[in-house]
Amino acid sequence: QVQLVESGGGLVQAGGSLRLSCVISGRTFSIYTMGWFRQAPGKEREFVVSRIWSSGYTDYADSVKGRFTISIDNAKMTLYLQMNSLKPEDTAIYYCAVRTRSSSVARTTSAYDVWGQGTQVTVFS
Repeated sequence: QVQLVESGGGLVQAGGSLRLSCVISGRTFSIYTMGWFRQAPGKEREFVVSRIWSSGYTDYADSVKGRFTISIDNAKMTLYLQMNSLKPEDTAIYYCAVRTRSSSVARTTSAYDVWGQGTQVTVFS
């Protein structure tokens, strides 16, 4: 089994930055693809970014392209999401997730097998 634990969320003014972390443990050799999703109050969970671990191929949602960056520290087994130029509409609970059965990027929640517990990001204007 794979376990994911997010951290780094918080309260930030519009235009500011935050870096989210997702520590990965367990059967990490079974991971092919990693991603970040977010869920705002009253809305469905939505795709943010997906990255294939081996190749580094990355797919970003248009709403975050150019502002958010996904990265991986293999030595620390930690996935990051650097978020810059934050907007109030970025307010949500952010989740990291992994795919263990496919090595392609994916934008749907059903494609991911393991999820973290989420970390709250609140952006005020």
